[in-house]
Amino acid sequence: MSTKTALKAAKAALDAGDQDKAIAEAQKVLSSDPQNYFARLFLARAYELQGNPDEAASTYDAAAKSKPDDSQAWLGLCSVYESQNSQRVDEYREAVIKVALLFAKADDLHRSQTAIDKFISFAKKHGSKAQYKRALKCLLPGTPIYEYLEGRLPHPSQTYIRLADMTETEEAQRIKQEIANRRTRIGAKLGQVTTDVKREVYSESNLSRIYQDIIDWTTADDVRRQYEEKLLERAYDILVNCPPEAKANQLDTVLTLAEGMVIIHHEFKLAWDLVLESRDLGDLQQLDSNVLYEYTALFPSSGLGKVLEGWLTSEISPFPIQEQSKDGDEIAKPLAPEDRLLVMTEGLAETEASPLAHRLVAHYLLHLEEHESAADTSRKGLQAVATESLKMGLSMQNTKDALNSVLATSLVYHQAPRHHVEARRLFEDILQRKPKWTPALIGLGLILEENEEYDRAIDFLSQAHREEPSNVQVGTELAWCRAQNGSYAEAQQELEAYLPDLSANNPRSRELRAQVLYRIGVCIWQLDSSKTARKSRTGAYASFLSAIKTNANFAPAYTSLGIYYTDYSKDRKRGRQCFQKAFELSPNETVAAERLAQSFADQGDWEIVEVIAQRVVDTGRAKPPPGSKRKGLSWPYSALGVVQMNRQEYQLAITSFLAALRINPDDYQSYVGLGESYHNSGRYNSALRTFNHALNLRGQDGVSLAGETWFAEYMLANVYRELGEYDEAITGLRNVLKPRPHEFGVLTSLLQTLVEKAWRCLETGLFGQAIAESRNAIHIAVDIVSEHPSSFNMWKAVGDACVVFSWVQSDDAKFPTDELRQLLHISLDDSSFRALAEVDSVTLKTFATDGDEKQTSNLSAAIVAGILAFKRAIDCCTHDPHAQAVAWYNLGWAEQRAYSYSTASSGRQYLKAAVRCFKRAIELEAGNSEFWNALGVVTSSLNPKVAQHSLIRSLHLNEMNARVWTNLGVLYLSQNDHELAHQAFGRAQSTDPTYAHAWLGEGLIALLLGDSHEALSHFTHALEIAESSSLITKRQYAVSIFDHLLATPTASNDLTTLIQPIFALEQLSRQAPADLPYKHLSALFLERVGNHEAATAALTSLCIEAEAEYEVNESLPSLARFAHAKCDLARNLLATGDFEAAADNAETALDLSADAENSGLEASARTKLRLSAHLTAGSAFHYLQKHKDAIGMFRSAIQESNADPDVVCSLVQILWAHGGEDEKTVAREQLFECVESWPEHVRSVTLLGAISALEDDAESMAAVEDDLVTLRTKHGLTMSERGEIENLLAACAALSVDSPADGDVRALAEAQAAIALHPDGTHAWSKLAELSGDVYASRMALKTAQKTVPPWGDVQAEGLATAFAGVGTISDAQRSLVLAPWLRDGRDALHEALSGSI
Repeated sequence: MSTKTALKAAKAALDAGDQDKAIAEAQKVLSSDPQNYFARLFLARAYELQGNPDEAASTYDAAAKSKPDDSQAWLGLCSVYESQNSQRVDEYREAVIKVALLFAKADDLHRSQTAIDKFISFAKKHGSKAQYKRALKCLLPGTPIYEYLEGRLPHPSQTYIRLADMTETEEAQRIKQEIANRRTRIGAKLGQVTTDVKREVYSESNLSRIYQDIIDWTTADDVRRQYEEKLLERAYDILVNCPPEAKANQLDTVLTLAEGMVIIHHEFKLAWDLVLESRDLGDLQQLDSNVLYEYTALFPSSGLGKVLEGWLTSEISPFPIQEQSKDGDEIAKPLAPEDRLLVMTEGLAETEASPLAHRLVAHYLLHLEEHESAADTSRKGLQAVATESLKMGLSMQNTKDALNSVLATSLVYHQAPRHHVEARRLFEDILQRKPKWTPALIGLGLILEENEEYDRAIDFLSQAHREEPSNVQVGTELAWCRAQNGSYAEAQQELEAYLPDLSANNPRSRELRAQVLYRIGVCIWQLDSSKTARKSRTGAYASFLSAIKTNANFAPAYTSLGIYYTDYSKDRKRGRQCFQKAFELSPNETVAAERLAQSFADQGDWEIVEVIAQRVVDTGRAKPPPGSKRKGLSWPYSALGVVQMNRQEYQLAITSFLAALRINPDDYQSYVGLGESYHNSGRYNSALRTFNHALNLRGQDGVSLAGETWFAEYMLANVYRELGEYDEAITGLRNVLKPRPHEFGVLTSLLQTLVEKAWRCLETGLFGQAIAESRNAIHIAVDIVSEHPSSFNMWKAVGDACVVFSWVQSDDAKFPTDELRQLLHISLDDSSFRALAEVDSVTLKTFATDGDEKQTSNLSAAIVAGILAFKRAIDCCTHDPHAQAVAWYNLGWAEQRAYSYSTASSGRQYLKAAVRCFKRAIELEAGNSEFWNALGVVTSSLNPKVAQHSLIRSLHLNEMNARVWTNLGVLYLSQNDHELAHQAFGRAQSTDPTYAHAWLGEGLIALLLGDSHEALSHFTHALEIAESSSLITKRQYAVSIFDHLLATPTASNDLTTLIQPIFALEQLSRQAPADLPYKHLSALFLERVGNHEAATAALTSLCIEAEAEYEVNESLPSLARFAHAKCDLARNLLATGDFEAAADNAETALDLSADAENSGLEASARTKLRLSAHLTAGSAFHYLQKHKDAIGMFRSAIQESNADPDVVCSLVQILWAHGGEDEKTVAREQLFECVESWPEHVRSVTLLGAISALEDDAESMAAVEDDLVTLRTKHGLTMSERGEIENLLAACAALSVDSPADGDVRALAEAQAAIALHPDGTHAWSKLAELSGDVYASRMALKTAQKTVPPWGDVQAEGLATAFAGVGTISDAQRSLVLAPWLRDGRDALHEALSGSI
């Protein structure tokens, strides 16, 4: 088939809708003619109809490329792309442009336009915004289509506007989205993120170019103006966000646009603002006045417009006021002076980012001398300059200098000289760039003048005067500087020369004229210092008065007049009025302020003193600037410190005094005030250093001490007292009293210090010193009472001193009864001592006088005197409820103290009186937890419910008081509620772990529960942390440790465990010498440590007291105590070698306990007592060679002890040692019976073996040896028993052989056997070393001995020393000598070791 036929067939198939056949026919053609254009068209069309757009598009494209000038293929492509909607919009655009160009070239403009319009509509509907924008760009000038279809297409400005709108929307959305995404990153800051995002978007944007194209193509002026504004805003936004290196070029662009708008008078505020704000001018006179006036006309309601309006109409404006513009329109309305500042302030508030507005307002405020406002405005302006400089990339140095100049000038005057350092730095910075800047020269001159650097001030002011010779203010200031530099005559002439130029009628010059007149008066005052000249009313006085007449508000003149009236005219009232007027007008008048403060301080009006001092401090003139030669003012801070100290605001007072001392380090009074503030606030170490430093100032040159220094010494002593350094405090107070012996406050402080020291000594166990200090306190009280008989503190201290004697009863004879009687009888009448007399029966008559009724005991006298002193204290404070409450509380404890040292029947009245006292104290001060605690203590035995309520109430007020928790625990313990008691003691321990009685309570609970070991642990800890005045801790500890020693006999071997109870009981005997049971217990402890002499003395005294007690009451307990004391005394006399007395006392004890029913002893106690007495008497008779009596006693002891083996052994030893054959036979029989009854009693068996060895009884020795071999394997043997067994076995072994060598072998074998049985036995190793000479055995003996010393064993110093000596080395021999120098073993070992080394 031909090509033509195939093409026709393909065409027919397409018309018939048979796309497959059309495809086949077209492909046949293409197989023979691959470049056949129509075959490709038919094939592409078939693919298109078949729904295969990709194949259709590629086929159309191939056809179009083969015949590009034919529109059919391009139209086909357009059709395919259009059918795909949004998938091939860009390809559609290329195809439609080609089609439109072909139609245009064919002069078919209608079809060309139709194709373009159709595509634009398609792109808008199906394309993205970017694709639509690219579609619109086809319509813009510069494209091929625009050249053919110009006039048929929309105007370019419209297309550009559409593009601009779309671009604006896209960029806004993109910026918003990017900021939202990036701001959530770690460390991202919103401002920086915004800048970065905008910088990226703007760098990729062509929106500025579009704006410019709109401006270029539009024919509408309003549209052009609109897009010019947008272009400027866009350019300014790019400037703000572009990097610093690109700001310069962008700024040129922005300013070019802005200046163009200003030139054509376009009313766009941003443009005008940019033009004005970017002008960095050194002088405001360089501004274009036409632009300023036109700005106010165009933008009258804007912030900058209001500021410009006020500034242009002010007197400081360099431009003439224009009321009308060139066109005749009104430009600015003249403002009244009172309205101008208001308008400018409002305008500044509306344009806070404008540097120009701040500069103008700051200049105007400085002109008005509103220095504080000018300084604040300048600071804000500098912030605005920094912001604008950063935005626009301009340095704006001139604007900064101008604002810094205003700021520094304002700081010179505002609160001078507080801000002079900052002002000086600013001026010096400006002068580095502008050496002739007049405001800076003047400002530095004023600062140097304030700092009293007059020479340098004159130099700067002279330079400023040369720059502005017509400036009268600079000239007068220069003259005043010369006057302050000492050139009064020259200064007076210069000042007088300026007076004609200063009119009194001109408001601007009136104040300066007053100042000049005042300064002339100062020059006259200083030129002639004679009293006559200064009193003259025609001299300086006249000038001061003229200054006030010129300006009634000129404060320095009032100060000078005040000095004149006070010091020369002797008119203090008028002088004070002048000082008040001066200080009211200006707080900088520090001389007037000081004089006023001194005057009001003399009157005691401290509130006004505080107001004056605080106002001076607030001015900043009290502290000189750093580097200034001007002296600061310390008196305002000292005055504030005194006021604050009087208000008990001690921390504020400390701050004030420290500030005063920083200004004047040699201010003695400030040191005293600082020390007193430290003392009152509890900072005693700081107070100590301060008072010492103050007193050290006395010897330094140049230090003036106003007033006497005794108060500092007195306060120093009080500080020592608070620190517990009572000796230093007492010494200091006595030194103060030497020149002032009747100073009541010092005497009272000394009295209180002595009493406090007495109580401290009582707490630390220095009982003798406590009594001595109490006596000294009473002596001081006698000195006080004659002049101040109604001193509450004195009577309270006397009562405390008397009560001290009740805690050390052994020194009751030292109580100064006569002095107390003298002290108490200085009272007005007996009514002062009648408080509660109907209850406790204690009145002044109770304290008996010499020769009257029977004298009370000294101890009773101390307690009675204490009660009377506390009653007198109550009478002294009837007008002070708080002091009265304390006085009743003190009396209550004194009554309770009297009760504790009385019998239950006689002391009940004191207990009731104590209850009344504490109730009265609670009525006066119900919020005091100590009062409730005291009431709970004294009612615990009267009414437990009331006691519980009182203690719980105390805890409600202060739950952190360990003493109250302990008292509550004791109450529960007395009611047998162990669980609640345990909880209360636990709370006390957790609240204060160092409170001993809480631990004591836990020990009592453990004791009640049967845990004696736990109880001892608690009692021991309580004793270690308790005050020495506590009686119950010593009692419970001593009893508990003694019970422990009885339960654990080996514990007595460790003497260290006996030292502490002996010390405790010794203190107890000082405090309560009448406490006989514990005195007896002390003797038993002394006996255990081998101090038999002290034990004998204690027991002798105890026997006397017990016998006296028995003679008084004849009670069985007294008889039992007497019998025990006699028995123990006999035993200690035996130990000291006084055998006659020992035997006598032992027989007395036996006589006292002979009657079992009437001895007062329990059966077991009586048996032990009589056994001890028999043994003691027997031993004593033995040493007295009274063998029959001794044997009789021992036989009685055997009967008393039911043939106790130890007693039998003692009897056997005596019979064997001093008896004949009959006695020995009896002894042997007794011993055999004992061994038979007690086969495991080691002493009996070893004694039998020793007797058998002495009698050479081989049979008995063999039997004993067998028993000993069995016994040494017994568990629980002591080291001494084991040693006895091993020694006897070794002796038996040696005696059982014929030759000595065999004996040594047997003895060595026995030692080895002993080691095998007990490898930790020191004796066996020592024996082995002795027999074998083996060094290893000697070292093992030493090691085992070291491990069995107390408390791990019972090896004493002798045994350990022997073990060291057995090693044979020099060092060990020396150690042996140190451990037991009384033994020969150490010396012999050292001699042998030294001999061997030589």
